[in-house]
Amino acid sequence: MTHEDRRRIAAWLAEGLGYAEIGRRLGRPTSTISREVARNGASGDYVADHAQRVSGHRARGRKPARPAESAPGEQPAEVVRGFVDQFATLLAATGLPRMTSRVFVCLLTADADGLTAADLVRRLEVSPASVSKSIGHLEAMELVVRRPDPGGRRERYVIDDDAWLRAWQADTGAHSKIATAARRGVEIFGTDTTAGTRLGAMGRFFAWLSEQMSGSTLTEAAVYDALTVLAALVHADRPLTLGTLATALDWPEDRATAALDAIRRKPAIADPLALRTVGPRTYTLTTRPDRLSPAQRKALHQ
Repeated sequence: MTHEDRRRIAAWLAEGLGYAEIGRRLGRPTSTISREVARNGASGDYVADHAQRVSGHRARGRKPARPAESAPGEQPAEVVRGFVDQFATLLAATGLPRMTSRVFVCLLTADADGLTAADLVRRLEVSPASVSKSIGHLEAMELVVRRPDPGGRRERYVIDDDAWLRAWQADTGAHSKIATAARRGVEIFGTDTTAGTRLGAMGRFFAWLSEQMSGSTLTEAAVYDALTVLAALVHADRPLTLGTLATALDWPEDRATAALDAIRRKPAIADPLALRTVGPRTYTLTTRPDRLSPAQRKALHQ
């Protein structure tokens, strides 16, 4: 632990923060903080300079540890540790927990067969619980996969070649859900409210972002069918069930379903209209509430 770490601990203790919160801010286990305060504090108080001196005296009394040797062709261990810490700090600044960031970068720089939990504990000098929690976080983000260890019963954690694609797809799906929720919010709050205006802008942005990230395109035939369904709904001027729509167009239901799905996936096809589901397999068209601003709609009604 550095002198700066100890200064931060002293300051946060003075502010009344608990060991768990201090550990979270430093990216260290709670047990490390409590042990530091217990071993290097003075008469119940923790003073950074005193703790640094006590720790230094204790370290000088130990037999110097032999530096880890690097295999031929590998970067020196201290260079690797420096890179891991620097990269982890950068990731932590984006919102990823610091400990999770350290575990991720450690796996990112590991060999192809990955690392076991024990490997991570040893390399990062943290508790098994911290590693387990971080692995759970990374698995939830689909950045890490588990593989059996050929040499024993332990599992190895690996960042494989598909990690980036899975993360990309997860983000794309999340953006699409946000866009849908925002459009629903516009319907609830109304387009002439401040909340509705904000949600409309948010929905348009995330819909565009999802479309750009997905990279999905529709075939010419799919676009043609989607436009045909839109024309049918406009002409009917009333909600239509899937069965009625398919019968009127003389299509099988799966073709009509595919056309409706295409409109949902690419709402811009229907612009300035929007497809709405008003009942079980029942659809209609409405004007997009976010296409005109409240001021524009007001002017048109005058």
